[in-house]
Amino acid sequence: MATIDPGSVLADLRELARLTSDERGAQRVAWTRRWEDAREWFRERASDLPVSEHLDTAGNQWLTLPGTSGRSLLIGSHLDSVPDGGWLDGALGVLAGLAVLRRIAGEGTPPCTVRVVSWADEEGARFGGSLFGSSAAAGTLDVEAARAWRDAEGRPVAEVVAEHGVVLEQMPEARVELEDVAAYLELHIEQGPVLEERELALGVVEGTFGVERRLLRFRGQSAHAGSTPMHRRHDALLAAARTALRVRELAIAEGGVGTTGRVVTSPGIVTAIAGEVEMTLDLRHLDDGALARMLEGAVSEAAAAAAEEGCTVEVEPVWGIHPLPFNDTLKGFADEAVAEVQGETFRLPSGPLHDAAEMALYGIPTAMLFCQSLRGLSHTREEDTRPEHLTMAVQALDHLARRTLTWIAAG
Repeated sequence: MATIDPGSVLADLRELARLTSDERGAQRVAWTRRWEDAREWFRERASDLPVSEHLDTAGNQWLTLPGTSGRSLLIGSHLDSVPDGGWLDGALGVLAGLAVLRRIAGEGTPPCTVRVVSWADEEGARFGGSLFGSSAAAGTLDVEAARAWRDAEGRPVAEVVAEHGVVLEQMPEARVELEDVAAYLELHIEQGPVLEERELALGVVEGTFGVERRLLRFRGQSAHAGSTPMHRRHDALLAAARTALRVRELAIAEGGVGTTGRVVTSPGIVTAIAGEVEMTLDLRHLDDGALARMLEGAVSEAAAAAAEEGCTVEVEPVWGIHPLPFNDTLKGFADEAVAEVQGETFRLPSGPLHDAAEMALYGIPTAMLFCQSLRGLSHTREEDTRPEHLTMAVQALDHLARRTLTWIAAG
């Protein structure tokens, strides 16, 4: 029986970081040259295996090891990063998947087809639409809504993806890739502090939080900062600030999380009252009802805060996804795999979004493993995980893949 080589995964992760990072962190933003460099490097890393490689119509990158059955086990994550990101986010799951694929190929023809996918643009860092490639494959991408996306330079998404061989209107055709998938597995760093607080290396993910994102546009009146008395002001920034504080309280009350992560003021100069403010709202919860209450409350509080400051507010939908529990059978296999490696198992929800959510939404039995993140940090160059924990994570994914392959073959 072939054995997996976790050391090769750590070496690959370090090499990828060296090739695609600078002093600020990882720079593999999707639809950029460095992201393409990462994909070409990944293609070369698999060139010695008896697999086929291709890009689908959404830009997702696939490795396929044929088995005796057309049904397939799919292991995936993403190679793209946020700007100034971490060396492990996404890349761990893709390169651990490659190591599992290499181990399976070393044992001969598997009982079912095994595939590894590097999803395109999981982060949504350039255009704001997370899970871009996996949502196209899962059939949930709203192409008409996506057509309006622009990057920071004002370039439309259709123009940018075309430079990478992708036609926006044809992205949903990637759905054909999922027709025979019997199970989906993903390994990812936790990106939070829970596992570290419990002194555990690994955890089994219950499911992913639902997300509601909105753009709030507060309008008041710009005026001179020196000559306008405080009681005569219509300060859009104060309305936004009041809203941000109330969103925090709503999230605490419901047991979810709420973030106002981006605030842009206009005219944005030191001597003028903010006449207009755009603020992003990101709400997350594992329970659909609680998420709906958080959204309703946030919109209501924004209207109240605007009125208190003599302003108005418009609320524009940006993106959303329902909470998604993962497959009970596969979570059981994941518990066994984690316990085999670390002696005990532990379950936790995922607050960050992952491509696994789109696979579960499509109806594919899905499971996900988390590996501890030091200090709970991610989306920063300080992101890190102990080497021994990365080794355990690769081993646990391999154990989970073995169990899942047997389950698929028996079914």
